Amino acid sequence: MGMGVAMSTEVDTQMDRPESGWRDRKRYMWLWGLFAPTGLFTIGIPLVWALNLLGWQLLARVPFWLGPILIYIVIPIADRYFGADGDNPPDEVMEQLENDKYYRYLTYAYIPFQYATLIMACYLISASDLSWLGFDHGIGVVDRIGLALTVGLIGGIGINTAHELGHKKIDLERWLARITLAQTCYGHFYIEHNRGHHVRVATPEDPASSRFGESFWVFWPRTVWGSLRSAWGLERARLQRMGKRPWTLRNDVLNAWAMSLVLFVALVAVFGIGILPYLVLQAVVGFSLLEAVNYLEHYGLLRQRTASGRYERPEPRHSWNSDHIVTNIFLYHLQRHSDHHAYPTRRYQTLRSWEGAPNLPAGYASMIMLAYVPPLWRRVMDQRVIDHYEGDLELANLQPNKREKLLARHRSE
Repeated sequence: MGMGVAMSTEVDTQMDRPESGWRDRKRYMWLWGLFAPTGLFTIGIPLVWALNLLGWQLLARVPFWLGPILIYIVIPIADRYFGADGDNPPDEVMEQLENDKYYRYLTYAYIPFQYATLIMACYLISASDLSWLGFDHGIGVVDRIGLALTVGLIGGIGINTAHELGHKKIDLERWLARITLAQTCYGHFYIEHNRGHHVRVATPEDPASSRFGESFWVFWPRTVWGSLRSAWGLERARLQRMGKRPWTLRNDVLNAWAMSLVLFVALVAVFGIGILPYLVLQAVVGFSLLEAVNYLEHYGLLRQRTASGRYERPEPRHSWNSDHIVTNIFLYHLQRHSDHHAYPTRRYQTLRSWEGAPNLPAGYASMIMLAYVPPLWRRVMDQRVIDHYEGDLELANLQPNKREKLLARHRSE
């Protein structure tokens, strides 16, 4: 028994501290990434019960809003307090780090916790008697909305988990990605992101690349509809090459929707039709969180055309990065976006921060809140785009219907 423990410790030490002497100081920090899908069970429900027991009924309703509190308050504050990450794995450990299955098991674990939270939320929303939790007649509409927002934001982070898994070549991981996306009814993201966005990134043709002068609220409908249309077109073309029509379950857009339909029907059958509006709300909140991240990742950045008329290859300068450690942990290094576009199949633990890539002034969580308020966003970001192109705004990806106005204003300043 003692020998077994010693051998286990030795193996763990070898993985944690390779021969080069480099150590992944975030190895066990990645466990915090599971706080989002487990928070309702570990913090939310116990806190509701305890506060009701103490007679603090009003405060007992706050934990139902755990998701917005985490995303919009806790993580931005923690990003500012803990600061930059700055820890890049050296070349000599990349293969070993890539093949360490500990990291991929953490992403696998997110999925059952995500769905456990969804099911628990449906129960709490639909129950007419929650006396064990301190509510004799169930919870009110405001509490239900808070729960739907919480579940939706967890589903939104789940889309990022699906993003990590969907890029991999292992069939299991690709299926897990689709399962994860079912909650937010965004299964077509699996197709559009891998075969659309990574081809057209930082061009006017990419629905997921925001343009200089385009507010998030203008970008949102354009990217939601454009991404869906792109995914359908990609699947239709793939099936045509196989001699098949698009209206088949072999169409990955249709089978993704089928997974969401089965999930929603099952939840309504168990918990009643009354949960349907909240299921729709959480889905919209979830994929809107993804699109807010899309908005800030390539804002105003443009790949130029070469002499042949083709766009230049994607480079680090075509993605906004932000190497803040707390958001890195919760979003599996998504903020190291330039490296992701350079090496799409690279696992999150090996992504590196690039020198020379444009950087956001804060972590993704903070920047998302800015994106919701267009005047603040433009005040913070527009000059950074101009500086990135050394004053030549014509090199940026400009909102077409504002192009001349933006250029005229820039020349006059």
